[in-house]
Amino acid sequence: MRFSLGLATYRALSWRAAQPAQDQPPPRPRGPLVWMHATSPERHLALRDLGTRLRAQRPEINLLITVNATVPASGTGRDPAPLPLLSDHPQTVRAFLEHWTPDLCLWTGGDLMPNLICQAADRGTLMVIADLDTADLPHRRTGWLTDTTRPCLERFDAILTTSDRAAAQLRHLGLHRSEVEAHSRLLMGVSPPPCPETALAAATQVLSARPLWLAAYLQPEEFAPVLAAHRDALRFQHRLLLVAVPAEPGDAGALIDAAGAAGLRFADWHGGDSIGEEVQILICDDSSDLGLWYRMAPVTFMAGSLTEGASGRAPFAATALGSAVLYGPHVSAHAEAYERLNQAQAARIVHDSASLAQAVVQLSAPDNAAAMALAGWDTITESAALTDRLVELIQDLLEQKETRDARA
Repeated sequence: MRFSLGLATYRALSWRAAQPAQDQPPPRPRGPLVWMHATSPERHLALRDLGTRLRAQRPEINLLITVNATVPASGTGRDPAPLPLLSDHPQTVRAFLEHWTPDLCLWTGGDLMPNLICQAADRGTLMVIADLDTADLPHRRTGWLTDTTRPCLERFDAILTTSDRAAAQLRHLGLHRSEVEAHSRLLMGVSPPPCPETALAAATQVLSARPLWLAAYLQPEEFAPVLAAHRDALRFQHRLLLVAVPAEPGDAGALIDAAGAAGLRFADWHGGDSIGEEVQILICDDSSDLGLWYRMAPVTFMAGSLTEGASGRAPFAATALGSAVLYGPHVSAHAEAYERLNQAQAARIVHDSASLAQAVVQLSAPDNAAAMALAGWDTITESAALTDRLVELIQDLLEQKETRDARA
C-alpha cells in the first residue's frame, strides 16, 4: 500500500483535536459481530432491513449499527437505537475497536473517517463499502482530499458503487481492482408492516365500496388543514372517506373534537362504530394498524410534514403496499427517500390544505393512483439485487475468515 502524505498529516492533526466524552457502550455479545455504519437516515433504514435478512440466514451473527451526526440516534419499539460515532480521534477509535472487535464492517456512503477505517482494517476487520456515489468521491486526481480518500478506500476488501460512473471515478483515483462493483442505490427493503388476514377481510367487506384516502401519523397542528382538505375534496367526491391515524393514541380525542368542529361526521374504528354512508371520517387511534390502511388506501398523506418544525416520516412502507404518497414540505429526516420517490413520480409534495385537496381529488382517479403506486414499487425494488449481493458477500467473507482462523 502506497505511502500517503495526506493520511499521515490527517492522523497527526487528529491527535490535536479535543477528545469528546463518550458514554459507556453496552457489553459486546459473544460470537461473530457484523458492524454496519450508516451515513444517512435512509441508509440506516436499509441497514436495519439488511441486518434482518442476514440474521434470518445466520442467526448466530450479532449486529452493531452505528451512525454519524446526520442520522438521528433513536430507535423504534422493534429496533434498538443505533450507536452514534461522532469523533475520529485516535483514542476514541482505539477504544471503540478494542471493545467491539468487529469481524466485518459494512460502511455505506461517503463521509469516510480515516482513522476509524484504517485502524479497523489494520486490526484484521473485513471491510466492505456500499452505496458509494459520485458525490462521495473527489473530482480531482491530486490534492489532500484525494490523498486521504484513496488510502481509505484501499483498506476495503470490496467496493460497491451506485453506478458505472462512480466505478469509473474510482479508476481515476487509481483504484484498478476487481473488488469494485457497480450496482444501484441502497434502499430500505420491502418489509412493510404486517396485517392479519382477518382484519383485512373485515375492512374490505365494510369499506370496499367507498373511495378512501389515508392520513398517517397526524400531528395535532395538522388536524385543521387535513380536515379542511377533506371537506374541500368532498365537494368533488361526495362518498370519499378519510381514514385518519394520529401519531399518538392520546390525540384521538382532540381529533374527534376537531372533526366535530369542522362539521364532519366521523366513526371510531376501534370503538366499533357503524360505518354508514353518512360517515366522512374514520378515526383509528392505533398506528400499528397502518399495515391494514396502507393496503386499503390508494392514496396516503404522510403527515408529520405539513407544518414548520416537522421532519417527516419514512414513506417506503406505504409505497411497498401500493399506496401513492403525498407529503408536506418538512421532511428533513427522510429527504433523500422523498426525493427519490418524487423524481420517479411516485410521490407528490403538497404545501397546504388546498394543494392537498387538489392532489387527493386527482388521485381519486384509479389510473392516476395506480401509476404512482407502480412507480413507487419500481423505485423501492431497484436495490433488491444489491441487497442480495451484500448478504451473499458478507456470508462469503465471514466463511473465508472462519476457515483462515481455523487453520491458524
